[in-house]
Amino acid sequence: MELRLSPCKALRGEITVSADKSISHRALIFSSLARGKSRVQNFLQAQDTCATLRCLGRLGVDIKSEKPGLIISGTGWEGLKEADDVLDCGNSGTTMRLLAGLLAGRPFLSILSGDDSLHRRPMQRVMEPLRMMGAAVYARQDGRAPLVIMGKQLRGIEYRLPVASAQLKTALLLAGLQAEGQTVLSEPQPSRDHSERMLSAMGADLILTSDSITLNPGRLLEPQDFVVPGDISSAAYFMVAASLIPGSELLIKGVGVNPTRTGIIEVLRRMGADIVLEHQQVVGGEPVADVLVRSAALHGTSVGGSIIPRMIDEVPILAVAMAAADGESRIDDAGELRVKESDRLAAISTQLNKMGACVEELPQGLLITGKPQHLRGAEVHSLGDHRIAMSLAVAALVARGETLLKGAEAVDISFPRFWQLLESLTRNC
Repeated sequence: MELRLSPCKALRGEITVSADKSISHRALIFSSLARGKSRVQNFLQAQDTCATLRCLGRLGVDIKSEKPGLIISGTGWEGLKEADDVLDCGNSGTTMRLLAGLLAGRPFLSILSGDDSLHRRPMQRVMEPLRMMGAAVYARQDGRAPLVIMGKQLRGIEYRLPVASAQLKTALLLAGLQAEGQTVLSEPQPSRDHSERMLSAMGADLILTSDSITLNPGRLLEPQDFVVPGDISSAAYFMVAASLIPGSELLIKGVGVNPTRTGIIEVLRRMGADIVLEHQQVVGGEPVADVLVRSAALHGTSVGGSIIPRMIDEVPILAVAMAAADGESRIDDAGELRVKESDRLAAISTQLNKMGACVEELPQGLLITGKPQHLRGAEVHSLGDHRIAMSLAVAALVARGETLLKGAEAVDISFPRFWQLLESLTRNC
């Protein structure tokens, strides 16, 4: 799908963004493992999360859609059954990695596959520790999908994750819940902690310290009612747009502001953004707030280290903010982005440079020379990556002239309402 996008004078009003993708995945999976009915309000209906829903259905979990959300009739571990065919994870790395941990301990054969993009993404990182736990997990010779899993009795391990990864951490927690003995995990930096919050609320025996997670298996998970907040990753596109477009004042309501996810707000504020959190509260164990953004003159900054896992999905839109800011910016320690739906470092640098930006690829990041009001409309492509598509849409709003965006349908992976919401804000520009 191709879209023609024009610059906008100001973004004003109130919006709500799509529900949090990470929490939606986890609410489905964890609820399936409890015995009894759990409810998930404001579940994200997007391609990635629906892949998880379909796979769980194939494994024998009864999931019904009823207002105001989903009702999951959890089967407990023993209620899961062997799927009668390959489990199609679509484009969702979260689905494949989390289900690998879940299925590693189930006494039947499972095959996890997906689309061409997912088959290019590395799975060795989750396979190795699962094998250390006794799992029988097989993949292609280069460690890429499809995955073939013959479930076995697992044993707990002590393991330090090679990178801060919430997907890997959650996969190992799912395996550890079924294992004999403790599972102790540590990370080089903290990653998003939705799994720890949700599992603790469901009765799992987790001991959390500043640098480790200890899981003692044996407790049954209890059904819960989950309320999924707005996704800060989705809100980030509108935060950057409202910051860059003069005269903007935008209120984004009901956004999840978990401290392990708010790196993008911290960095934008460091760049001079005017962002205020209002009506802060805790909903379903997750911090939630309304995010008020007013336009401001942004300047360059450097980011790296421990803040990167707290904003890894927001690096492409941060690159747009840096390209339109005043001065030089640098992003380091973000090499993980090279193995996402696209090589996001290469994708965002190539496409922004088509629009007149000055972005240089680094092995683990980007070097950006910001030029306020220097971006110009061009023909660009999402490369099939939802986060690249939405980032380029924001760049088009602040560019001179018309931008032709190809591959615009990629947003359906995580934010199907994105174009409708953007049109509602820009129709009077």
